[in-house]
Amino acid sequence: MSYVLSLLIFLPLAASPAIYLITRANKRWGIYASLALGTVVFLISAYVAGKVYASPPQGGQYLFQERYSWINFNFLGLDYLVGVDGLSSPLILLSALLTVLVVYGSRKLIDHHEPAYYALIFLFEGSIMGVFTSLNLIMFYIFWEVVLIPMFFFIGIWGGPRRKYAALKFIIFTYSGSTIMLLGFLYVYLGMTNAGMAVSFDIPSLAGKIPMGLQYLPLLASFIGFAVKLPLVPFHTWLPDAHVEAPAPISVLLAGVLLKMGGYGFLRISLGLFPNASAQFGWVFLALGLFSMFYGALAAILQKDLKKMIAFTSINHMGFVLFGAYATIVSGSLLGVQGAIFMMFVHGLAVGCLFMLSGYIHHQAGTRDIPALKGLGTTMPRTATVLVLASVAAMGLPPFASFLAEFMVIAAGISAYAILAVSVLVPIITAGYFLWMIKRTVLSAPEGSPVHDMEWSDVAAFSVYLIPLVILIVASYFILTPALPVATFLRGLA
Repeated sequence: MSYVLSLLIFLPLAASPAIYLITRANKRWGIYASLALGTVVFLISAYVAGKVYASPPQGGQYLFQERYSWINFNFLGLDYLVGVDGLSSPLILLSALLTVLVVYGSRKLIDHHEPAYYALIFLFEGSIMGVFTSLNLIMFYIFWEVVLIPMFFFIGIWGGPRRKYAALKFIIFTYSGSTIMLLGFLYVYLGMTNAGMAVSFDIPSLAGKIPMGLQYLPLLASFIGFAVKLPLVPFHTWLPDAHVEAPAPISVLLAGVLLKMGGYGFLRISLGLFPNASAQFGWVFLALGLFSMFYGALAAILQKDLKKMIAFTSINHMGFVLFGAYATIVSGSLLGVQGAIFMMFVHGLAVGCLFMLSGYIHHQAGTRDIPALKGLGTTMPRTATVLVLASVAAMGLPPFASFLAEFMVIAAGISAYAILAVSVLVPIITAGYFLWMIKRTVLSAPEGSPVHDMEWSDVAAFSVYLIPLVILIVASYFILTPALPVATFLRGLA
């Protein structure tokens, strides 16, 4: 039995107190230790992703499985069960990579309570690894809830002037949604038990086994939990406040990793466990995804705060994930699920880069207001160059892989219903507001005194976000090949 996934989960969790003590003793050595730990976790995740790419598990199968008996009563049996496939491996890799980049970026942007801050980063990382690898619904829920703890403190302690309000709103929305989701899981278990069926909370055992009559209410319950986290309109109102108040490195984790929990949940649980009910109401989910795509894009046009504009961009792009997932269920096109998985990965890098950059701009220029950021192309040429490249990536333009992800999702949507060709307008609107922002900030004449540009070492760090996006438009098979069996399996269930 392999212990790789347990190492991914529990190494960051176990090392978190040590990081606290090291950073408390010496801030510099604490940052070095955090970078070293993050790099080790990233290398393990890269090994896992490489194995999944080399031997993609077929639908319903998982690599690196571990199972241990946890709770055994006559009426309840819970196992610690973990595994990875073409859905979870890219998200594990993304989470580990962004953690390293967040630690590196935080060295300049976080200047108080550093020991607790770096310790909480690894509590977050270990918990998110648990979410993406758990194959037992109760274990999935436990890790899902633990993720909320560090994020609440990140916003509430290191956030902006309205941090307490934003942190409270975040925890109320997300905790309420996850509680409803848990009730859906219990409904399935009790319903199948009362029907005299052999049942457990293990996802592989439940896939394709839940009777049609037991799928409707759990689908609704899980939808609420995942829609809040994605977030899907109208469950999105916590997100702009959280992003605006959170420190920039935490916004990277929030948009790049935490939102992916919602997309992962829709694919792994909503489609994997309740496929028939999902297919029956697939047109509803398609409509909701399309509405979020348009709403996020149109709302972003109205924003003057750079960070808030990027936050609404996340709502726009996460709508693509739901749209693509259910396009496969409705039309049978495998491009939808593959594109949704690909979108989650590339979105994490592109928007993560933008959020970190917003922190650098605020730190250097003293503001995030777009009308006040004039002449960056002249006063901060290196920062402006990164801003333009990251914006092009978020627009979904070549040579960045986000273009391919959006193309796949839209193609799948059109194959479901021809009228969904209207979705091609979303990238056009997205390009419009990014170009408007670039015109106001980079191409305008400078005003005021010169400001300090980012150092070349920071430019190198930002290139780590962007270079993979260029590589993946050519080497997209690294994500899409393992994702193919997942898409085929989910289509077959429906």
